[in-house]
Amino acid sequence: MRPRAGFTLLEVVLAASLFVLGMSMVLGVFNFGSALTRTAELRSLGADAVDAIAHDLTETLFPLRPDGVAGEPIEIQDREVPGHPGLRYSVETRPNVDSLETVPGDGPALATEYLVTIRVEWRSRGVKREAEWTTIMLREVPFGARMRRLFYGADPAGDGGGGL
Repeated sequence: MRPRAGFTLLEVVLAASLFVLGMSMVLGVFNFGSALTRTAELRSLGADAVDAIAHDLTETLFPLRPDGVAGEPIEIQDREVPGHPGLRYSVETRPNVDSLETVPGDGPALATEYLVTIRVEWRSRGVKREAEWTTIMLREVPFGARMRRLFYGADPAGDGGGGL
């Protein structure tokens, strides 16, 4: 008598279940990696936006007075973040009263430090979202901003951002 060739039904079912289990584990790893990649991408975009806001504030928050001293901070409401369409921010400032100093001339004492609260708003999947944080900024106008204001005026771009 010749032995039968082939596999039994039990062997086929066991092999198929092991294959399905292995593939589900592999696909789970791909899904997890995809979620990590998306999270890293969103964090990178967020860090880039915060950097753009910080740069914009450093350049434009304090107006340069005719006597060359940085004045009181300007009010910023609903300004678009440079390079990030759809992302808008507003700023609220409070002087740090422990850092008051007198300025040349007859002007009042100004704080050298300001508590700056930044509120960022955007839409994601049709839902309005926002984030808020507070930082300390020095009342100063960077050299580059001073030169741009000297040669191009207060707002060369015409968009309220003060940049070129």
